Amino acid sequence: MSGRRIGFWYRMAAVLVKPPLVVLFKRDWRGMEHIPAQGGFITAINHNSHLDPFSYAHFQYNSGRVPRFLIKAGVFKGGFVGAFLRGTSQIPVYRESTNAANAFRAAVDAVNKGECVAFYPEGTLTRDPALWPMRGKTGAARVALLTKAPVIPVAQWGANEALPPYAKKPRFFPRKTLTVHAGPPVDLSAYYGKEPTAEVLRAATDDIMAAVAELLSEVRGEPAPAERYEYRTGTSRAAGDPPAADEESK
Repeated sequence: MSGRRIGFWYRMAAVLVKPPLVVLFKRDWRGMEHIPAQGGFITAINHNSHLDPFSYAHFQYNSGRVPRFLIKAGVFKGGFVGAFLRGTSQIPVYRESTNAANAFRAAVDAVNKGECVAFYPEGTLTRDPALWPMRGKTGAARVALLTKAPVIPVAQWGANEALPPYAKKPRFFPRKTLTVHAGPPVDLSAYYGKEPTAEVLRAATDDIMAAVAELLSEVRGEPAPAERYEYRTGTSRAAGDPPAADEESK
């Protein structure tokens, strides 16, 4: 199966969003050959600007494989944005509620139907002072180990130069370059068939985040740190450290 077709709502979004992106930004797209032409798959993307979902979505749309994002449920309420999210079958995430598991089931179903599900494993904009990927949550690994679908790491840079994390006003000029770099699938075969314990999910997640960080290192031309910043504690932890007791799975 080739996955979800590019329907009305995605085409409308492209008509509205692509022209300003083309005018305001230069593009540096790499690794589109790693996006599977057929079958379900997962993308794992770093998050360093409120603008970067547009940059990644532009890249992914042009590959011919449109993504389904996991997005906070509150954004689906009313208005054009809510209508667009519903029309493109994005996946609502209900945090800390009885519906919290629905997003996981929807992601698994989408991948099994041959679609692309896009994860921001950090769960929020990076708090790392140097804007490197933080320690990831385990949702993408959970879906990957259950479906055995390819996980494509994606690193992006440049949107943060136009709109840094938590900045209120963008700086479009001088014209910035939006770099999106997709890499080969992360090899998670060592975890297939194992009980999805916290340790197994943490190890698989660390492998995914290491692949994203390695790609971003190539984009930035500097080595990535050996440790990952952790949002909840405000400290850095090495890959392989045991998960915190309250670590969320998304």
